[in-house]
Amino acid sequence: MMQLIPVNDTATAKQFLQVAVKIYQKDPNWIRPLDKDIEEVFNTKKNKAFRFGEAARWILTDNENNLIGRIAAFVNKKYKNKGDDVPVGGIGFFECIHEQEAADFLLDNAKHWLMQKGMEAMDGPINFGERDRWWGLVTKGFTEPMYCMNYNPPYYQQLLESYGFKPFFNQLCFGMHPKDSLSTKMFQRHARFETDPDFTARYIDKKHLEKFAGDFATVYNKAWAGHGGLKQMAQEQVVLLFNKMKPVMDEKIIWFAYHKNEPIAIFVNLPDLNQWFKYLDGKFGLLQKLQFLWLKQFKPNKKFCGIVFGVVPEWQGQGIDAYIVVESAKVIQTPNLPYTEYEMQWIGDFNPKMINIAQSLGEVFESRRLTTYRYLFDRTKEFKRHPMLA
Repeated sequence: MMQLIPVNDTATAKQFLQVAVKIYQKDPNWIRPLDKDIEEVFNTKKNKAFRFGEAARWILTDNENNLIGRIAAFVNKKYKNKGDDVPVGGIGFFECIHEQEAADFLLDNAKHWLMQKGMEAMDGPINFGERDRWWGLVTKGFTEPMYCMNYNPPYYQQLLESYGFKPFFNQLCFGMHPKDSLSTKMFQRHARFETDPDFTARYIDKKHLEKFAGDFATVYNKAWAGHGGLKQMAQEQVVLLFNKMKPVMDEKIIWFAYHKNEPIAIFVNLPDLNQWFKYLDGKFGLLQKLQFLWLKQFKPNKKFCGIVFGVVPEWQGQGIDAYIVVESAKVIQTPNLPYTEYEMQWIGDFNPKMINIAQSLGEVFESRRLTTYRYLFDRTKEFKRHPMLA
């Protein structure tokens, strides 16, 4: 007998976190997420997604009251993918023992909850919120996850696909050895701008965050606002974001490119926080914060990750991507920076333009693959993958 228990108090919320600890207790690659990062997803005061939807969670126990699974389901009026012709809900934070019956029990429950909310399909595993966190099932590259990235055993793919989920799109992560030379083509494209005084590139200066926040907003609003429901970002919003990032920010890996002092490209990277957080066992109280400061000071982080890369429309396709990457490499590849690993945040396989840019950097390899799955409640309806972007 399995029992499904709704998460509706402090005790069950703690059990929700403990399910993952049970599942991964013998997996050396799993890095326990900070408890607070998971809990904030379900905090109505901290997660803006609650303005447009709702979420529910459950844990699953066996007949001896052992934790054997968990799942969350959510609806969000703002969640829509290009080409969607039915309302789609989400499932996420799925963990389960290697038993199809247990997985089906969890997924059936989430499906019925979503159907009651008027949904006709479910995507998963996804986040109740932004796509840069907790998005997709790992289907290739079962290595240590980056900060706020999903991780799972290989058998989860079988559990979801046996239930009836199909890949909606793949999320490709690319890695490279940051000390290796960039491609000849990259240098050739960079050369066009290198001696032109109208073009400059520089890394961020923490003493002038407001100035760089304005530059970031300019590039962001030109390159992304209006696409896929993304809204304009005010300079004040970016200042808040940068101040939040400031304690972990490495100035020399956050770059801006300019034409006649007007910002035209951004290349934002951060140290992979999981390389420090993996020593904290999911906690981030006062003691762990002190421990984190010690680790940050005395344990060099050898891995950094690509967060945002963008070029304003009028300069796209002209080589500015090569210009900012080569200029940054002149600093990043110096011996005084500790980085020996680099991995970019995922790119959807429906976005060949960004994939081509990533692959043009040099000796790039696919470091991991995550998959966003979709399940149509009407099993007779034709399944369609995410459409390709022009």
